[in-house]
Amino acid sequence: MARSVVVGSGSYLPARILTNDDLARMVDTSDEWIVQRTGIRQRHIAAEGEFTSDLATHAARRALENARLTPDDIDLVIVATTTPDQTFPATAVAVQTKLGMTHGAAFDIQAVCSGFVFGLTTADSMLKAGLARRALVIGAETMSRLLDWTDRTTCVLFGDGAGAVVLAREEGDDPNASGILAARLRSDGRHQDKLYADGGPSSTGTVGHLRMEGKEVFRHAVGMITDVIEDSFALTGMSAATIDWFVPHQANIRIIDASAKKLGIADEKVVRTVALHGNTSAASIPLALSVAVSDGRIRKGDVVLLEAMGGGFTWGAVLLRW
Repeated sequence: MARSVVVGSGSYLPARILTNDDLARMVDTSDEWIVQRTGIRQRHIAAEGEFTSDLATHAARRALENARLTPDDIDLVIVATTTPDQTFPATAVAVQTKLGMTHGAAFDIQAVCSGFVFGLTTADSMLKAGLARRALVIGAETMSRLLDWTDRTTCVLFGDGAGAVVLAREEGDDPNASGILAARLRSDGRHQDKLYADGGPSSTGTVGHLRMEGKEVFRHAVGMITDVIEDSFALTGMSAATIDWFVPHQANIRIIDASAKKLGIADEKVVRTVALHGNTSAASIPLALSVAVSDGRIRKGDVVLLEAMGGGFTWGAVLLRW
């Protein structure tokens, strides 16, 4: 039986840090106001001339190093991003080029904050179908380029960064072996006006700015994720009690805590990085994963639950054994 195994992880954050106090000098806000409502204390901002593909490439190289592999060992590159370098071609082909790859396939996935979960699920399906042997799945964003820096309700929330994993196809029938155990994806376009960018090539000919109805997003975020997680538990026989780690999308500490409570996941199992990264959209889960692997929390054999919800609305979950 074929399965997809995470064999390496890595991340990258731009050098510039924008603190809440820095933002308070730009808009009418304060550190206390931001922390109380979001849990965010700082975020990283890409430098001028530093593109999403640059962040993605740095994270990819670190994931490859962690996996003890080279670009020659990879035959699939998937980049989940809402902030591509260009309208086309895909940012993934820019990453492919920067890695020195002239083989395999590369493409982008756009599911906003759920992008990494969608990308991981897509790569898993392709590996199991025999369309690739090893994949780089990357979440990378320069969300700062989409922000209206006069809108204090949104500009305080987001940051830039990238995270990546190397996924490898392995064979075997050991039920306790590492690999992706279950994945479930959902979307509901009726809610697209609650979190969106007010521009696009076909509509306005501009990039636009990020717009959000915060209260509505919070309400749906906590409620919607339950179905995909419960489906994943039902498929595997797992539960909130039997998983080792919960790595949710890092959007807002209130959403993270409320989701864990609703699911019955113990507080000590929740990985939180939102305070230092802000919401990095598709990059947030792989960034959090990389942190928890690097500091020794996530170890081989641990069962890890990934969950995200993003604009569209899109949402999904992946359950895997590290």
